[in-house]
Amino acid sequence: MKGPLFYSKILLFGEYGIIKDSKGLSIPYNFFKGALKTDENPSETAMKSNASLREFVGYLEKLHKNSPDLVSFDFDALKADVTGGMYFDSSIPQGYGVGSSGALVAAIYDKYAQDKITVLENLTREKLLTLKEIFGKMESFFHGKSSGLDPLNSYLSIPILINSKDNIESTSIPTQNPEGKGAVFLLDSGSTGETAPMVQIFMEKMKQEGFRNMLKDQFIKHTDACVEDFVSGNVKSLFGNLKQLSHVVLDNFKPMIPVKFHDLWKNGIETNDYYLKLCGSGGGGYILGFAEDLDKAKKALKDYNLEVVYNF
Repeated sequence: MKGPLFYSKILLFGEYGIIKDSKGLSIPYNFFKGALKTDENPSETAMKSNASLREFVGYLEKLHKNSPDLVSFDFDALKADVTGGMYFDSSIPQGYGVGSSGALVAAIYDKYAQDKITVLENLTREKLLTLKEIFGKMESFFHGKSSGLDPLNSYLSIPILINSKDNIESTSIPTQNPEGKGAVFLLDSGSTGETAPMVQIFMEKMKQEGFRNMLKDQFIKHTDACVEDFVSGNVKSLFGNLKQLSHVVLDNFKPMIPVKFHDLWKNGIETNDYYLKLCGSGGGGYILGFAEDLDKAKKALKDYNLEVVYNF
């Protein structure tokens, strides 16, 4: 048995900000993917995944009991498959900010949800919000609290524009220019990041008035501007806003940036060769980079492995 593929995602803009109603932009990233599978001779990784799925089934039963109107599953089929050794076979790295649990949630919903909202329907805002709510509740099993955006992106496999908590829509982004010099890239920090502790640090900081003001007056302002520039293809303005955003993150989100990257981050802002920002909650995993001239960025970051996500 092998189910359909579900892809990783990248939240280009909006990390932390969307908790406080900033704009956000999330795109599918087809480099990593996962699918539900059963094997005759499962590996140790497959058995671990299967054990985790068993716990997840118990969680979904509770979820259905508490919110019967929100979502129901074919539990007989799901339990039979899990008992038969089903696992999630995935190349999506965990703790890297590219949505490993989101793809799993999307795969389970796709296969076992009853009366599910499908990708082929006319996806109204109401349907998108319903899906986001279902996915948020499902993914909370893995993160403690989830916006539901990662699974939504993985399930629909289209860019999603977050205007505010209650206003999301599918969107199109400018077609990539394979000949273009500019690029969005991923930089591997070499360590994994845990979402829950990072969100905890953020929530603690939110208790300080100064931090709240910075979030509203600087972080969200620049995030919103970056989203608008990216969607409309205004590259010149985008890089101006990215520089500001990268600066605000370095000044105010230091705990979320692995220490060995502080100087690299600062160097990008000072030389304009590239600008770095958080990918997901930070603390490790991938760091997102933007460069108007990728060759320049590659030279400056020659000790690191860059993976290009999008070309301008």
